[in-house]
Amino acid sequence: MISLDEAVTARLESHGERFEVLVDPDAALAIKRGEFEGDLEDVIAAEDVFEDAERGDRPPESALEEVFGTTDPMEIIPQVIKEGDIQITAEQRREMKEQKRKNLINRITRNAVNPQMDDAPHPPERIESALEETDFRIDPMEPVENQVDDALDALRPVIPIRFDTMTVAAQLPPDYAGSGQAKIREFGDLKREEWQADGSWIGVVEFPAGMQEEFYSLVNEVSSGEAETQIIESEDEIGTR
Repeated sequence: MISLDEAVTARLESHGERFEVLVDPDAALAIKRGEFEGDLEDVIAAEDVFEDAERGDRPPESALEEVFGTTDPMEIIPQVIKEGDIQITAEQRREMKEQKRKNLINRITRNAVNPQMDDAPHPPERIESALEETDFRIDPMEPVENQVDDALDALRPVIPIRFDTMTVAAQLPPDYAGSGQAKIREFGDLKREEWQADGSWIGVVEFPAGMQEEFYSLVNEVSSGEAETQIIESEDEIGTR
């Protein structure tokens, strides 16, 4: 479950009764869209249905039976969210907007590069500063992934930017291959791997281009700086390495 501070109220009025539930705002939007795939218990603040959530008042069971055909809160909560309205305070909206802003900047930083600087990553401070120069406004009620394209369109007149991926082969010496390869394979999409006769390991990993510095730092960390890396420019190189 989530804390009360993280929750917003979803409210449904029907048959002269009011029903309220406390839920994570992003999860509530996903449930309304039919896109929620998680565990409901993880995204609610109370396994209960209220008449007034702030006071803790509950509706009569007869009202629950009449409107929902059940008194089971876990069956009723999704119905309230889907059919009702999501209520948020000004403070909740401000906090949600700020969290969305941070998540958006982080997502763009991890995926975007500067095509005028040999595809070097943009620092988060540059993305944040550039966004402030645009007319782009973050919607606190919209998932971050749905706002990325509009944010990029707003950023392009301000800074050179594009989303890209890169593919890098890393070779770990035998002394570091066993433990190191597990961390490298989790960094991105492992396209290919090979164990060499001497016990060394070669892995070809694809990841967002904006994360290249993080990748090289990881490779150096797991190999004490003894690994070798090579940028892969084409699919042919992956197959012949």
